[in-house]
Amino acid sequence: MTAADVRGADPGDGRISTPGAQRARAWSPPEPALPPLAPDRGPATPGWSEVVEHFREGLIVCDADGVVRHLSPVAERLVPEVVPGEVLAAAGVAALGGDDPGEFTHHGRRLRLRRVPLSAGRRCWYVEDVTESVSRADALLAERARSAFLAVVGEKLGNPLHPDRAAAAVVRLAVPTVADVAVLVLAPRSGRARWWRAVRADDDAGDNFSSARLTPRRDLEPSPAVDSGVLAAAALPSAIEEGLGGAEPHALDWLVEQAVEAGWLPGLDEAGATARVVPLPGREAPAGVLLVARRAGRWHDEADLDLVRAFAARAGAALTTALLYRDQAEVADTLQASLLPVEPAAAQGVQWGTAYRPAQAGLRIGGDFYGSHRLVDGGSVFFLGDVSGKGVEAAVFTGQLRQCLHALHRVESQPARLLKLLNDALLETTQAHGQGRFATMVLGVVRPHRDGGLTLTMAGGGHLPPLVLLASGEVEVVPLSGMLIGVVPDPRIGEVTVHLAPGETCLLYSDGVTEARGGRRGEEQFGAERLLHAVTGCHRMPAPALAERVEQVTCDWLGHGDHDDIAVLALRATTPGRPGRHLHAVPGPVGTDRTRETDA
Repeated sequence: MTAADVRGADPGDGRISTPGAQRARAWSPPEPALPPLAPDRGPATPGWSEVVEHFREGLIVCDADGVVRHLSPVAERLVPEVVPGEVLAAAGVAALGGDDPGEFTHHGRRLRLRRVPLSAGRRCWYVEDVTESVSRADALLAERARSAFLAVVGEKLGNPLHPDRAAAAVVRLAVPTVADVAVLVLAPRSGRARWWRAVRADDDAGDNFSSARLTPRRDLEPSPAVDSGVLAAAALPSAIEEGLGGAEPHALDWLVEQAVEAGWLPGLDEAGATARVVPLPGREAPAGVLLVARRAGRWHDEADLDLVRAFAARAGAALTTALLYRDQAEVADTLQASLLPVEPAAAQGVQWGTAYRPAQAGLRIGGDFYGSHRLVDGGSVFFLGDVSGKGVEAAVFTGQLRQCLHALHRVESQPARLLKLLNDALLETTQAHGQGRFATMVLGVVRPHRDGGLTLTMAGGGHLPPLVLLASGEVEVVPLSGMLIGVVPDPRIGEVTVHLAPGETCLLYSDGVTEARGGRRGEEQFGAERLLHAVTGCHRMPAPALAERVEQVTCDWLGHGDHDDIAVLALRATTPGRPGRHLHAVPGPVGTDRTRETDA
């Protein structure tokens, strides 16, 4: 390869090789450059006063002698007392002469000061108007405090389900946050209105209302005194009646006067106090009204009224819930009372003893039942039974059974025929409602003898056989059997007659006794044998004590386990001419194990 072979080739570094003539033209002198820009005309910097005029803060510059040398337009507007050329202290603004600058109120505006030292002993004051920002911050804090207060109110009023406790909680929470004195009046019931009042503690009386008072009350602060009373509906102040009608009274000048006449504003000066009445929302009508009163100097502004109305809305919801719960509880108690077993009616020559423990103690009702009805001939119809199921449904069925017996015993007193009539009535009822329920029962008629004994004629409908505690101390099982009641149209009903001598007892019980599961492993049934052993030697016990003993030994066997309904009915023949005896908790002499009996 020669030089001619590579002449004109690309050297590979980005430059293109050209012939010599072309290279000469590429390196010719450059063209002349553009002339430089002319310098700006006018002043090099704006005037100092022109710059500070647009500051958000006002400036006050003083020399070493405290004479004002410069006052910006903003500072002149915020602090018009300051005059250039005069001593700053002559302006009479105390905050400008202090060593600890901060915020102060001047001419209705909130100002913030900041002092900066300058050279040669001079000083500069920066003055800023923070009225709007402080107002927004205060409003935000107040709203947060109101929200926190209402949250506490909702939490505290969510627990009481009793109207009295809910009403007391309402007035206690209202003081001192929204009132110095709070009075809650419930809607009248049966011509009478109940009221609750809370009065602010004396050591809180001097505080002014502010957002700080909206914070939840601490346990160390004194709680307001709460009392209550009853007022006739006709004696309620007209403002309260207007509030109970759902309106918020607008004539405020006579509210305090009416509250003072009712005796609700102790310790408040009538001349300077203010009051408002707010209805408490209910289901269809207001549940009550809330009267809030303040001492002189603590007026209700619009924000306060909004807070009172929000508080009243939560109080009304809590009271409505409590009142609804009370009404439902009253209905439930009434229904439960009608479904509870009724104590047997007093009969000549008979001492009754009963014990009852439902499977669900909270309901107080169950599927076992007992009772008695007096006959015109001096005898009594008695019964003890058990229906299928537990709880409310079983209790309702027992109520139907007892009502049927209450009506049928007036047309039939022979036990077997009476039990068959009851069977027909139950079949008709269960088939009409499609329930398919049944019952077991022992039904009998007891008639006294002149010598003090009793004759018991008993019919059995699939129930456990009764026991008889003889005067000798032995226990006999009555051979009584029969078919379930309410299953077939013509059941087989067993019947037996038993004679009780004075001091002897007949014991009826439900399967909740014999089928109670307990023992070491909690799975063994109590059984008939243990029951016989438990009542052996108890022939001297009065009937109430015997029934209680059967219940007690059964519960001891159960421990704390679940159980079926337990019912016990004991009939004891008393001695002629002597009242029935009752067992009292009187210890006997040492060394004896016989329970002492005393006349009631």
